[in-house]
Amino acid sequence: MRPQRVPLILALAALGAQIVYPLVDGSARDAVTVAVVGLLAAASISHAAINRGAAWTVTLIAVTAGVGLASEIVGTATGMPYGCYEYSVDRLGPALSGVPLIVPFAWTAGFYPIWCVATRLVRRFTPASRRVGRVVLTVTGLLGWDLYLDPQMVADHQWTWCVDDAGLAGIAHIPLTNYAGWIVVGLIMATIMEVIASRYEEPTHSDAVPYGLFLWTWLGSALAHAVFLSAPELRYSAMYGFVVMGILGVWLLATFAVTFARYRTSYADTPPRS
Repeated sequence: MRPQRVPLILALAALGAQIVYPLVDGSARDAVTVAVVGLLAAASISHAAINRGAAWTVTLIAVTAGVGLASEIVGTATGMPYGCYEYSVDRLGPALSGVPLIVPFAWTAGFYPIWCVATRLVRRFTPASRRVGRVVLTVTGLLGWDLYLDPQMVADHQWTWCVDDAGLAGIAHIPLTNYAGWIVVGLIMATIMEVIASRYEEPTHSDAVPYGLFLWTWLGSALAHAVFLSAPELRYSAMYGFVVMGILGVWLLATFAVTFARYRTSYADTPPRS
């Protein structure tokens, strides 16, 4: 099997697991949750290794999973930077200091597709603005992703917050400090990756898989929250996540449209073979 097919197979398996998620509950849903995160992380890591090189990929894992785990351990112990919360015990596998070990790989799984999309969106920027733009867009995408993720996992009782009236309308049980924490941690991750990107990143062959994962997360999560998942508060997270992730998503679709239009124009201008 060609190595380039591995990320695609893993991504498709993750999508299949996500389709199963609303159909099960209890321990079966916990197992599906772990499978989804593991498969998405494996798809991202394998794609990065093939397209961006081993050194870049090792740094990606260290920055996303490493910083993510550290922030979660500090967060559950002190309430900084997210606010006061705790994970449910023994539902998502082994844990370290109260944080399931699968959780840091969720950061990797979420970060990488967003980073790839941000990279495409800023490619026509000037070099100076490209660096800042990619960081800003990556943090924005991560915030949008959490507007889906946190309400869904709280509705499934994977973690709980100490307050229930300090958040956005419809999901007030998730405090605004959570999103501020995501911005801070996302900014740290994206800045470190930006500093090392030009030093270690190898030429990309195709980012179709991470683009697909991003679009699936953006559009599929909105549909799932609005239609297939039963918690009423998820109707609000469907709206919030769709709007914030859509800042990148609509722009990404526009770049596809421009590329397709240019392809059609160049094809139409090509003289026929005699």
